[in-house]
Parts: sequence; structure tokens; C-alpha cells
Amino acid sequence: MIRCIAIDDEPLALELLQDNISKVPFLQLVAACDNAMEALQIMEQQPVDLIFLDIQMPGLTGLQLIQSMTVKPMFILITAYEKYALEGFNLDVTDYLVKPVALDRFIKACYKAKELFELKHAPKESSAPANPGYFFVNVEYSQVKITITDIVYIEGLKDYIKLHLRSTSKPVVTRMPMKAMEDLLPSSLFIRIHKSYIVGVSFITSIRKTSLFIDSLELPVSEHYRDAIAALTAK
Repeated sequence: MIRCIAIDDEPLALELLQDNISKVPFLQLVAACDNAMEALQIMEQQPVDLIFLDIQMPGLTGLQLIQSMTVKPMFILITAYEKYALEGFNLDVTDYLVKPVALDRFIKACYKAKELFELKHAPKESSAPANPGYFFVNVEYSQVKITITDIVYIEGLKDYIKLHLRSTSKPVVTRMPMKAMEDLLPSSLFIRIHKSYIVGVSFITSIRKTSLFIDSLELPVSEHYRDAIAALTAK
């Protein structure tokens, strides 16, 4: 079960959110709160895997709550405003829903959270090597093996990612959050440079302040990740 909290300062919206959560069999509602501070107090007492969160609230806003937490669960933002979508995804939220939210869209977001939850909590056999050097991804109806050292860079496209490989000119496309893919990769071999790009360090040929190059291909470096790039060049 995925333990979750619902946070919304509008009573009717909070009631609807609780009703939607009750329809999803793998969700366990720990608490429903009308403000972020109350939710923080609850999370001090018991663990939570997922937060359904409004943005515009008195006191601590939804985005401020995400930024304030050092150990972050998954977040699904539910708001009446589309304008915060980019900022939300820059904070690696699992999904961003705009009110009024249809039940099928809500359930789709929940299944995205479930996939990420299962990926993070997949059992690891003690006999398996710490880093086998490969993993499998879903491509249509098949499991495709990806060798880690074959990955040149990874491109995020909404709910999907493209894995650009050295061994083939055609990228492998799979449905997975960028954060989940980032967690799969060894940090010594890959670096996040943008909300939409992860790059194999060995394939970088040159670096500028706002971009880097893989041969003639130029990829953007966002301000959020410039310190990591600076640390890379300082090694």
C-alpha cells in the first residue's frame, strides 16, 4: 500500500480528493489536511509515501512545502493554476493535475506514482552484484536490456524518456519519470544537467556556462545544475 496525505485548503476540493483516493485500491489515506503545517506535524509522527497537494494555500504554499522538505516523498500537485506546471516539474513532482480533475486522469496519475514506488522499493537479492551494469526497460510489449555504459544521454519528454545509445542511431523510448531513471544510474558515470537531460560524463567533449557538447550536439545546462557541472570541471 502507498501511504498518502491529501492537502487542500478548500473543504469541497479536499472532500472530493478524499473520495477519489478511496477509489484507488493501492492507496491508504493517512490524513486529510487543510494546511501544509498540519501535514508536516503528521509526517513527523508517521511515514508518508505520497502527498496530493494544492499549491495556492494560506501560510505555507504547496511549492514552499516541497522545497522545505529534506526527505521528500512523491508529490502529485492538484491546482486550479496551469502557470506553476514548469516550476512543479523542476521540483521533480510525479504529476501535475489542473482542477477540475476527471477521475480517469486522477487514476492515471496514481498509477504513475505506483510505478515509481515499485521501482524504488523493488526487492534486491543479496547475491546480486551492487551494480550489474545493465537494466531493463519497458518498450511496447517487451523488456529491452540497456547496458549502462552504452548510454550517451537521456532526454525527458513529459511521461516518457529517450535513451540515446552509442550502439544504435535510434533511441529507445520508454515510459518512466526522469527521477526514477536518474536513481538507476551510477552518479560517478552520469550527471543531470537539466530537468530534461541526463548525460554520460565520458561522452562530454566540452562545457560552457549554459550548455555542454557531445561532439557537435549542444545540450542546455539549467541554472539549477550549474554547480554540479562546475564541480565536474574542478575534478
